[in-house]
Amino acid sequence: MASPKSRRSGFSKKQQYSVFTGYLLATLGAVIGLALLAISLWQPSIMQPLRGAATTVASPAGEATAAVRTKRQGIWETLSGFWYAGSQNAILQEEVEVARIRLAEAQAVEAENDRLKALLGLYNGENPPVATTRLVASSSSSVRRFAYIGVGQSDGIEIGMPVHSERGVIGRVLETSLASSRVLLLTDTESVLPVRRASDQTVAFAEGRGDGLLRIRLINLGLNPLEVGDVFVTSGAGGYYRPGVAVAVLSEITPDGGVAQLIAEPAATNYVSVEPIYEPKAVEAAGVRERDELSEEELTD
Repeated sequence: MASPKSRRSGFSKKQQYSVFTGYLLATLGAVIGLALLAISLWQPSIMQPLRGAATTVASPAGEATAAVRTKRQGIWETLSGFWYAGSQNAILQEEVEVARIRLAEAQAVEAENDRLKALLGLYNGENPPVATTRLVASSSSSVRRFAYIGVGQSDGIEIGMPVHSERGVIGRVLETSLASSRVLLLTDTESVLPVRRASDQTVAFAEGRGDGLLRIRLINLGLNPLEVGDVFVTSGAGGYYRPGVAVAVLSEITPDGGVAQLIAEPAATNYVSVEPIYEPKAVEAAGVRERDELSEEELTD
C-alpha cells in the first residue's frame, strides 16, 4: 500500500468511475452517431421522422433568429428610405427653385417683348421714330425731373424731340451729347404740355408739379367740366408732340382744372422711342418769337 505522501491529491474510486463513465458514454455516442449516419445513407426514409422532429424542435429558434434579422433589415431599409427621400426632396426643391427663376425670366422676356411690340405698334407706318432705346435712368426724389436715354447726336437725336413709351408721352429731349441725351420729363416743374380731354375738345395745359403728378389747368376758366377719370391726350398745339397720344388720367378736381396721374410712368418704363418734332417750322417760329421777346425786354430794361 502506497504511503499517504506518495498518493495523488483528490485520488478516489469515485473520480475513477466518473472518468471511465465519460469515456464510455463518448464512445457509445460516437458509435450511435456512426450507426445513424450509415442508416441515413443506406435508408434515408428511415431518418425522415427524426429529421422532422429535429426541425420541429429547432424551428422556434430559427423563427426568432429570422424575425430579428428581418426586423434589423426593416430598420435599415426605413433609415435608408428616409435618407433617400430627404436627398430626393432637396434635389426636387432645388429644381423647383430653378424652374421658378426660369419662369420669372421667361415672363419678364415676354412682358418686354409685349412692350416693344406695343411701342412699335404706336406708329402704324406713319412718322417712324428716329430711334428706339432703353430709358437708362430717371430722377424721382428731386423737384427737377429728368431721364437719360442711350442715344444721342450720332443717332440723329435733336433737342426738342418727343420721347414716348408704349403707353404714352414721357417728355422731350432737353440736351444731347454724342451717344446719350437728357430728357425733360412731363412731371418737371418747367414742363408745360398742351393737352385736350380725349372725349371732346376741352383744351388745357398739363404742367409738372415736381412730385410725380401733373396739374391740369383749363384755358377757359368758368364752370369746371372735368370729372375724375377723364383721360387727357396731346392736342398737337405747340408743334412738339403729334396729337392724340395719351398723357394722364384726372384723379382730383380743382377750381381751375385738376390733378392728374401719368399714364406712362417713367419709373415703370424700360424702352422708349424718340420721335421727330411734329411741326419743326412751328417750333422754330416759336423759338424766334421767344428770342425776339427777350431781346425787346432787354432793350426796355
